[in-house]
Amino acid sequence: MPLLLIAASTLVGIAGFAGLLHLIPRLGAAGTSIGAWLCRAPGLDLVVSLFTWIPPTVLGIVFGWRGVVGSIVGQLLGMLVWMFAHELANRTHVHGPRIVTFLNRTVGRLNNHIALWVTAAALPCFIVIRVAELCVYPFLTPLVGLPRYRHADWVNVSRQKFDGLVGHDLIWCLYCDWMTGVYALGAEMLRNVESFWCPIRFASGKKCDNCKLDFPDIDGGWVGPEGTMGDVVATLEKMYGPRATADLPRDQRHPWFGHPVRMTVEGKATDVT
Repeated sequence: MPLLLIAASTLVGIAGFAGLLHLIPRLGAAGTSIGAWLCRAPGLDLVVSLFTWIPPTVLGIVFGWRGVVGSIVGQLLGMLVWMFAHELANRTHVHGPRIVTFLNRTVGRLNNHIALWVTAAALPCFIVIRVAELCVYPFLTPLVGLPRYRHADWVNVSRQKFDGLVGHDLIWCLYCDWMTGVYALGAEMLRNVESFWCPIRFASGKKCDNCKLDFPDIDGGWVGPEGTMGDVVATLEKMYGPRATADLPRDQRHPWFGHPVRMTVEGKATDVT
């Protein structure tokens, strides 16, 4: 199949799927429920996959490099077509205050748009992180008791509900919306991994300062670099020994030190995940 035909077919598919997503919430109560499901994991994982890695993967298998290149070109064109159509349908908001207008004026139109597309290069990294959240971390709950998470509470999108956010601004805000949730869930999982397997502060004070926002246990219980292995084992016993975890839920037996599940209400562990 010619490269241009692959690109055109992908463009039509992407634009058509985007149109379907706009239509679904308008199909009564059932459509509203389906639309809500598609905005949260695992439904959102399906949507993101169909918009991102599935087309180049499938077409690449069938048509080789032409399938990969053609599908990516079609995806980009489909995104631009959707942005144009959405702004055309929301002219009132387009002429009002917009993020893109301010940033174009602040850093320059060319710089702003190039920078946005540069961030898109990080998409494969976040897809890999999401795959690890779905396919790697879950094994750690039955094996060693690291907390289980309801992914929908982290990986979801809602900025499409913000009044006046249309076209260009909306598509990039949805990207950030999804990306932030994926990152936050991954960081939460990594907090459990770090504190469970290696609760030792870094020798670099600067690294500790830089990392403690994402890893509060650095200042909340990890053993200092001047400590001993005896101190490390004592810390593990204090945080993960039978007495420390007796009242915790079975699927959240070994959370990071500052995890909310360790907070108790009338002696009973509170699960806020």
